[in-house]
Amino acid sequence: MRKYIMAIDQGTTSSRAIIFDKDGNIVSLVQREFPQIFPREGWVEHDPMAIWSTQIAACTEALMKIGGSWEDISGIGITNQRETVVVWDRKTGAPIYNAIVWQCRRTADYCRELKNQGLEELVRGKTGLLLDPYFSASKVAWILDNVEGAREKAELGELCFGTIDSWLIWNLTDGEVHATDYTNASRTMLFNINTLQWDEELLNIFNIPSSLLPCVKPSSCIFGYTDASILGAKIPIGGVAGDQQAALFGQCCFNPGELKNTYGTGAFLLMNIGEQPKITDSGLVTTIAWGLDGKVNYALEGSVFVCGAAIQWLRDGMRVIESASDSEYYAKKVPDSGGVLVVPAFQGLGAPYWDPYARGIIVGITRATNKYHIIRATIESMAYQTSDVIELMENSTGIKVESLAVDGGASANDLLLSFQSDLLGISIQRPECIETTALGAAYLCGLATGVYSSTEEIKKNRLIAKTISPEKDSAWREEKLAMWKKAVSRSLNWN
Repeated sequence: MRKYIMAIDQGTTSSRAIIFDKDGNIVSLVQREFPQIFPREGWVEHDPMAIWSTQIAACTEALMKIGGSWEDISGIGITNQRETVVVWDRKTGAPIYNAIVWQCRRTADYCRELKNQGLEELVRGKTGLLLDPYFSASKVAWILDNVEGAREKAELGELCFGTIDSWLIWNLTDGEVHATDYTNASRTMLFNINTLQWDEELLNIFNIPSSLLPCVKPSSCIFGYTDASILGAKIPIGGVAGDQQAALFGQCCFNPGELKNTYGTGAFLLMNIGEQPKITDSGLVTTIAWGLDGKVNYALEGSVFVCGAAIQWLRDGMRVIESASDSEYYAKKVPDSGGVLVVPAFQGLGAPYWDPYARGIIVGITRATNKYHIIRATIESMAYQTSDVIELMENSTGIKVESLAVDGGASANDLLLSFQSDLLGISIQRPECIETTALGAAYLCGLATGVYSSTEEIKKNRLIAKTISPEKDSAWREEKLAMWKKAVSRSLNWN
């Protein structure tokens, strides 16, 4: 049997390739960052060719690092930044515009118009999503309406639309396969999560021709094979899932009520709710967790738009730290934030506020404030936003969260996890492998290619590296959360 599974982890700020062995151990990891494009305030774009070139380079280098050959790889799993859209020419494979990123708010007014037409309940009932520029549909509509000749080409069937997984599959198979999986399709606002079909009524609302759409497949299946001219071998693409669903799978949250939080560019808390969708109007979205063995699991999700991206802002925008890993070191130079609160609403706020017009603020500054307080307050903002979502989730489901499984780059920050545990009053569990997004894609691929026989076999791989327990009392917790909510109220509705 071939020894390894390769996971493509295409994220918002970097393209990564991680090679796992059957036990879920990382044997090779390569990361390539790529530029963020900000054409106007609130607009965020990526160059699709930069995504592709950095991703293929990462894959090749990851294999070279272990002195392996493609014969050692049993399959490729793909996990990706969700909602980000690419539209490309079906014949040439060339993008007709930059990828519009999930963080982009350019279609906020368009979404508000649709809300004013009374369409929000219809959209939520079919997709489980809120009518928000976060999701893909309004971004695709914008490209068709604003790129010269795009709509005419779309009507003639000459264009393809896809989330980033579809873009990668298309390129890896040299244009042979135009496909996505249930999880990514469920984030487009064009896919009916009840019928598991692209929805004609939604396509008409957003004026998107069905000829653009990829074929939708289960998250664990053979999507196609890499073209030998691309990677030098014919490798099965066996698992695909949006990054947050992949992390839920990688954390082995296979049973209803189990949940995780990923501290990535954004923060995303997902709870497995089983095989029946539960549509809520609480500010949580209902999404497909995965498609596996002829069944579909659903999840409730709370989305925080800016989490680790706030640390990148400290590094690249404010230049108060030189690397993201410095943030914990500097934050520990002060005992607390000195009353400073940072609300990082750089692209609006997600759950539970869903305000695309919110803007970032720093409050509580005094003459005694220094950069260490602001760094610490920025770290703490990740925990505050997570607490908002968990409170909402508990109220919506009636399920008391007893512990929280965490992953993502910022979960390596013990200061963050300690503050998070104190805010929630529950224990935090960090697994041995915090690359659970890539691990989930590898597991889905392994099930499709026969590396694993069942989810029970996968579960045996999971090891907890650290459990952090709360040290503060409820009075401290209530005071902190009250001040946070007061700060958030000052950041809302800046249009």
